[in-house]
Parts: sequence; C-alpha cells; structure tokens
Amino acid sequence: MGKEFYKISTGEKVTRIVIYVTIILLCLSIILPLLNIFALSFNSGKDAERGGIYFWPRIWSIENYKEVFTSSNIVNAFGISMFRTIVGTVASVFLTAMAAYALKSRTMPGVRIITMLLFFTMLFSGGIIPYYMLLKDLHLTNTIWVYIVPGLYSAWNIIIMRTFFQEISPSLEESARIDGYNDFSIFMRIIMPLSRPVVAVIALFNAVEHWNDWFTGAFYVRESRLRPLSTLLQEMLTRADALRNTLEQTAGTKQYEMLDKIQVTGNSLKMATIIIVVAPIILIYPFIQKYFAKGVMIGSVKE
Repeated sequence: MGKEFYKISTGEKVTRIVIYVTIILLCLSIILPLLNIFALSFNSGKDAERGGIYFWPRIWSIENYKEVFTSSNIVNAFGISMFRTIVGTVASVFLTAMAAYALKSRTMPGVRIITMLLFFTMLFSGGIIPYYMLLKDLHLTNTIWVYIVPGLYSAWNIIIMRTFFQEISPSLEESARIDGYNDFSIFMRIIMPLSRPVVAVIALFNAVEHWNDWFTGAFYVRESRLRPLSTLLQEMLTRADALRNTLEQTAGTKQYEMLDKIQVTGNSLKMATIIIVVAPIILIYPFIQKYFAKGVMIGSVKE
C-alpha cells in the first residue's frame, strides 16, 4: 500500500499562518523590550538621555552596574533576598502541599466548609492598617521573619495543589496503606514524588514573589541591614532621581559641570536594576520549564 498523505485545506493553512504570525509577534513584543533594557543598562547614562530605541549599547559603560554593586549594603541585601527566597519558598511549598493533601479527601468531615472558607479569603482583604497591626502584635515587624511567615499561606496555591492531588489514583494510597504506610509516609514517598510538575509551578510562583517583593522591606522593616535587594535598589533609584533633580534646579556653572560628569542617570540605573532582578529568574526557569509546562495545564483535561 502506498503512503497516504494528509492534504491540508486552504482554511487550515490560513489558520496556521495566523497562529505562527501571532506567536512571532508575541515573542518579539517580549524579546525586543528586554534587549532594549539590556542595551540601556550597559550604555552611558549621559548618552541614553539622547533618547531613541536601540538594541545594542551605543557607548559601552559599566558605570550603572558599578553604582549598584559598590553600595555598602548590596552584599547584605543580596543575602537577605537569597535567604527569604530559598527558605520562604521551601517552607511555603511544603506547608501548602500538606494542606492540599488534607483537603483532597472528599470523605473528611467538614472538607467542603473548609474549602469554602479558604476560597473566601481570596475575595476579601483586611487592608494594610489591620495587616500592619497584626504583624506588630505578632512581633514580626522589623525582623527577617516578616518576609517568611506571612507568605507561608496561599489559598490559591492550596487549591491548585489539591486539584493535582485529586488526579492521582487512589489505588496507590490503598496499596501503601496495606503495606503499613501512614498518612505522612504516603505524603512524602508517594504523593510528593508524583507531584513534581505542580511543585515546580508553585515553587516558581513563590520564588518570583519573594525575589521581586520590595513593599514588605519598605513598609514593615526599619533597619537597613534587614532590607532585601529589591527594596535597596528601589531606594537607590529614588536617591539618584532626587540628586539629579536637585542639581538641575540649582543654577550655577559648578552644578552644570557636575551634571556633565555624571555618567549614571536615574533611567540607566533603573535598567541595570531590572536586569539584576530578572536575571536569576531567567537563569532558573529553563531547568524547571518541562515541569512548568505540564503544571500549568492542571485541571484543563479531564479523563
């Protein structure tokens, strides 16, 4: 028998072309701004003020990164960010998985009420002032644990994990119980190894949130030694803009000479901080991409 070839209709060809063009445009809309940010971060700040869109530095300069990494608190801030990201992510994923495992049981008394209350917390917030008062009463303000403890719980993440756990065959648990496994052993030796995709997704969500969060360090921590990298970089941007505005508003030859010597501007410094913040996430993502692609499809296909 000869090989049968599937003939693509004109409508399918047009549909594929539209899909490919759309995907290419979406990719360009993401890649080109990143290239522009990269170029501005390595470009002389004075030259960047000329404006224009370019994807390669016109005048190479590392002054923006020198300004960032010569800060006296940069190493300590980086350590704080690493600590909160690693510890906060591991602890949050573990506790989220335990809560999801308990709620996946359809026979547990009160599971529906607990799930409804859990979902209710996603719809309403107590507000910043009550939240601050709660943190203060718990003695978490101005401590490193203010970055960890409040982020241990996420209703949305629990629901995502519970949905994934419910798709695991109950026969595996039944076989394990026959072999003498208790609930914790089943959770650690069976459920968690089979749940790598959803664990990767939740871990990535938590890690990005911890790494990029500057609000907590700015509002709930007074001591500079406890502030993370994102908060420190935000403060550096504010100081750089304030200094330049002060020099521009002050008349005199000396001030204009100082402006001419400045190679770092608020905008160029901002681009360097963006690269510093997003670089770790970009470097980590390829290693968990295969799990992430599977994890985001949780609940979309029913067998």
